[in-house]
Amino acid sequence: MNDTLTSDVIGRRVEVNGEHATVRFSGIVPPVAGLWLGVEWDNPERGKHDGSHEGTVYFKCRHPTGGSFIRPNKVNFGVGFLTAVKNRYVLEDGPEEDGKEQIVIIGNKPVETIGFDSIIKQQSQLSKLQEISLRNCAVNGAGDKGAIAKACPSIRKVDLSRNLLSSWDEVLDIADQLKHLEVLNLSENKLSFPSGSPVRTGTFPALKVLVLNRTGITWAEVLQCAAGWPVLEELYLKSNDLLISERPADVLQTVKLLDLSSNQLIDENQLFLIAYLPRLEQLILSDIGLSSIHFPDAGTGHKTSMFPSLQYLVVNDNQISQWSFINELDKLPSLQALSCSRNPLTEGSKAAHTTRGLIIAKIGQLKTLNKCELLKPVPVGRDGKKRCPVTLCDDRPSVSGRAGHKAQTAFVPQIPPEERRGAELDYRKAFGNEWKAAGGHQDPDRNRPHAEFLAAHPRYQSLCLKYGAPEDGELKTQQPFLLKNQLLTLKIKYPNQVDQKVLEKRLPGAGRLHGRLDEKAAPWCQDVMKPARPDNQRKAWKCRPPFHRGPRKPHFLNVKTVVCYVDIRNDSI
Repeated sequence: MNDTLTSDVIGRRVEVNGEHATVRFSGIVPPVAGLWLGVEWDNPERGKHDGSHEGTVYFKCRHPTGGSFIRPNKVNFGVGFLTAVKNRYVLEDGPEEDGKEQIVIIGNKPVETIGFDSIIKQQSQLSKLQEISLRNCAVNGAGDKGAIAKACPSIRKVDLSRNLLSSWDEVLDIADQLKHLEVLNLSENKLSFPSGSPVRTGTFPALKVLVLNRTGITWAEVLQCAAGWPVLEELYLKSNDLLISERPADVLQTVKLLDLSSNQLIDENQLFLIAYLPRLEQLILSDIGLSSIHFPDAGTGHKTSMFPSLQYLVVNDNQISQWSFINELDKLPSLQALSCSRNPLTEGSKAAHTTRGLIIAKIGQLKTLNKCELLKPVPVGRDGKKRCPVTLCDDRPSVSGRAGHKAQTAFVPQIPPEERRGAELDYRKAFGNEWKAAGGHQDPDRNRPHAEFLAAHPRYQSLCLKYGAPEDGELKTQQPFLLKNQLLTLKIKYPNQVDQKVLEKRLPGAGRLHGRLDEKAAPWCQDVMKPARPDNQRKAWKCRPPFHRGPRKPHFLNVKTVVCYVDIRNDSI
């Protein structure tokens, strides 16, 4: 390695045996002769020290074992963009075509060429490319100025994830030559961003999707560069240790999808700084340690002014353990889809279908639950029914670079109306006794539950308006179907003897008795239904419902307590 290259090598990204690193030092390391490169590995387990040797500090690492010294001839500094494209996409012709002679006219002179057809074919292939994936192809920059625009003028989608790009300026040099670029994935490139100096604008006039997962970008750098993304719709910032430090001003106003997953420093107060992005429809907050959220501008039963366009929220893999979090989501005016899997609240003791029902009942406008999907216009199937198109995602990169995921389209039905109705009725019944104890009443004029209940169940009052207040009968505890729970209770009172103890008997029987009394029982029933006579001191005991008396053979319906007379002389019924 010559001296010129040595002076420019600091900060360059390199690859060694499949591992990526950043050059932090170039020079002599006594007592061993020769030139050494000091590198900081992306994977700190690959290194041996912190950048020091025999007491001398040559460079610094973030991890005590993140550094190594390597000979320059062991390091791959990468290739230019166009070289990588040709290596991956250009098909080489056979030797018989390469050796074919052809006469072409240049100016006024005939020129003999060899392999000219092969060159034309290669150039034609490159000019037609619209989507390319150069993931892990050791791309280190744009290469010769203007060469990309000349060879690949039609490119719209580029995956440059896990390459050797070391600065945002190198990205701009590539993008300047791709005027139709709509999707760009830069994940896993450890980029340095300009600090303080103005960022070149006008570089991404058509860019709609930008993926910056695991690039080390800060929130301040996002806002600084965002001026160059005038029509950006989707921005992915996963795993960057982001801390949202300020509210976007005049930037990111066109963003519809924002992915902040796996940024553990973000809390609910920081989310309020992005709450007024006017077009934000999808917000991905998986694995950020989120446990609570509260919209201070909206009271119980009211909608918040924050996140006015948010339709789809993902909060998987967090620390959500309280139902108050779900209650707050009902305040979002446009929320239609929610994914909240793998949280303490959803992984607790309650059955999965019970938890699902409670979430549906608590968020009135929810249409889709726990589906990893992207909201799109609802198509109509052959059967005439609407279906919700979604994109099921995993963590594999795609050519398009959309969220760094490989996507497959599927159709997932929305929450059926009957499921919502069942969930809301179950919710209304499950908390009916608590509602009554808190001051709830079937009479609207007397229905005044206290604030504590309304805070815990903000939709309960609206459900009572929708389905009616729960009746006392439906709030009774359901008894198991056992013989002891099916017995008839018979209470016997002596109205003329106050001091006489009330007798109580339990008799076997069914909850519903149907049919007519037999010939033997009928006369007895007709007799005992007569008014009580003082001479034999028979008294009647009130029952509901009464016997249905026919002309000859009386029968009864839905009997729970049998009408009887007490004969005190025989102490028998």
